[in-house]
Amino acid sequence: MKNLKSVVTGGAGFIGSNLVDRLIDLGHNVIVIDNESSTANDQFYYNQQAEYHCIDIADYDRIRPLFDGVDYVFHLAAESRIQPAILNPLLAVRTNALGTATVLQCAREASVKKVMYSSTSSGYGLTNTPPLEETMPDDCLNPYSVSKVAGEKLCKMYSDLFGLRTLVFRYFNVYGPREPSKGPYAPVVKLFLRQHAAGEALTIVGDGLQRRDFTHVNDVVDANLLAMTSDQTGLFNIGTGKNHSVIELANMISENITYIPTRPGEARITLANNSKSQTLLGWKSKHTLEEYVADQMKAMQ
Repeated sequence: MKNLKSVVTGGAGFIGSNLVDRLIDLGHNVIVIDNESSTANDQFYYNQQAEYHCIDIADYDRIRPLFDGVDYVFHLAAESRIQPAILNPLLAVRTNALGTATVLQCAREASVKKVMYSSTSSGYGLTNTPPLEETMPDDCLNPYSVSKVAGEKLCKMYSDLFGLRTLVFRYFNVYGPREPSKGPYAPVVKLFLRQHAAGEALTIVGDGLQRRDFTHVNDVVDANLLAMTSDQTGLFNIGTGKNHSVIELANMISENITYIPTRPGEARITLANNSKSQTLLGWKSKHTLEEYVADQMKAMQ
């Protein structure tokens, strides 16, 4: 894999920075496009061997030259949380739909070998019965899922109409190193760990019986690398196939809990059917939530 050139959008953030590090380790020349606008990130992460450009992905004129000579594109940049997207739908649609179209057009014009697009399990919504399969219909409940699924449709269109090879991932509740912890809408694993470290009660939304398929960021990175070298295209779930209730997660961390009101636009249960990813990509999750939380708790002592 030496001398390959890859673009990673959103490469200074949570998932993207973990992917950048792995690509560098594999010998890729990595170009990162990240406007560093996310208010969720505690910080942005940089690899000294990568090249960084602080540009909005919807700015065609500025990002287009960065795609010349590129082999692979990993598109992770997004307005990536449900509740902030509800508060600002226009920004979510601009970034996640127009931004994705811009990235795809640049990749097409530069004759990129393949685009890996990071999407979300929230596209399955409420009407589908878990475990969730790639053949199920979309049921978008909020501006975030609508705009991310629009990006999926754009990937398919660019493949069908223009011959650009694309592969779409629907991630299930990613957690792990560099996970954001700022604000009330931070992902729940890091939020609970932050609250516990500060001696605060863990804030459980609703009754806490909602269940999530928590997936480690290193497993997500593995999926992207497998997709890069695979002949496969289309839509793939990346989730463990096992879920935990929010109360179960909280009990791994602290008995000091409190309940806050439910939030609109969120699914009750997420659980991936990952057989397609296992069979066609050779992917399998290697990490468990229990092990990760136990390691984090030990590190706090």
